[in-house]
Amino acid sequence: MMLLVDPTTCDAHGVCAELFPERVHRDPWGYPIIDGEDIPPALEGHAQRAADACPRLALHLVEERR
Repeated sequence: MMLLVDPTTCDAHGVCAELFPERVHRDPWGYPIIDGEDIPPALEGHAQRAADACPRLALHLVEERR
């Protein structure tokens, strides 16, 4: 699984970084920076919670295509 952000939808509320700091950091303007690594099964629940809590629905947990 991978976490993706739609930068055109995001308004930099920072909820994702607060709920999933293991993989999401904020740039100087508050927009999320996602490390791009695969989400391990043990952290998928945290990633999904962050995506579900996004007020603009800009964060998505997707199955990685190979």
